[in-house]
Amino acid sequence: MDAIEIRNLSLIRGKTEILKNVDLRLRKGDFLGIIGPNGGGKTTLIKVILGLLEPDRGEIRVFGKEPKKSRDRIGYVPQYTDFDSQFPINVMNVVLMGRVGKLGLRPFFSKEDKEIARKSLEKVEMEDYKERHISELSGGEQQRVLLARALTTKPDILLLDEPTASVDERIKTNIYKLLQRLNQDEDITIILISHDVGFLSSYVEKLACLNRELIYHGDSELTHDMIEESYGCEIDFIAHHHKNIREGN
Repeated sequence: MDAIEIRNLSLIRGKTEILKNVDLRLRKGDFLGIIGPNGGGKTTLIKVILGLLEPDRGEIRVFGKEPKKSRDRIGYVPQYTDFDSQFPINVMNVVLMGRVGKLGLRPFFSKEDKEIARKSLEKVEMEDYKERHISELSGGEQQRVLLARALTTKPDILLLDEPTASVDERIKTNIYKLLQRLNQDEDITIILISHDVGFLSSYVEKLACLNRELIYHGDSELTHDMIEESYGCEIDFIAHHHKNIREGN
């Protein structure tokens, strides 16, 4: 069974077609990177997969079901969040928030919840920070904590929206390597949205470009045609940026 199957999907808001005739098929364990210009529909696509938005046309299935019915199998890491330094919450409590949906009628977290949170922090190499106030951490460290929070749900699919937008290249590399390890060792299907074209093509298995329409060939090859169709006039900058990263400049 496919992890995600999208067929001829379109989403319209007002007179604007935000997503147009999107087709995508991912099997369990795939690692897909999606690039595209701002306003091209990338975050909207994630919301459709999460079941937060309903398409106007077409069909989407997550493990053979409507997205809302499979939401408990999906972990989500949003764009960088600026935590309020006055809000009294430490790293462990942020991660435990990922278990709220599993509480049921229980008014408190169980030993099992806490152990799952601890192991999730261990996976992202942040266990030593569990008592630290979340606002004391760097942007890269906070992103790791948000990833740990998503992992507490024990997801089969992990969706990440620009997880490296506010961190330097060393931290980006660490995060991409971590995601690659999670994908390979735990067979998690990952969809990663990013503008880091060079980084993506080095770590993901498959690459797509989204600018209302999805250009997807089922591999990680990044061609000039793909970028030009998705970004238009920005092709020279992106291709140059990609070439420099691949050559280590």
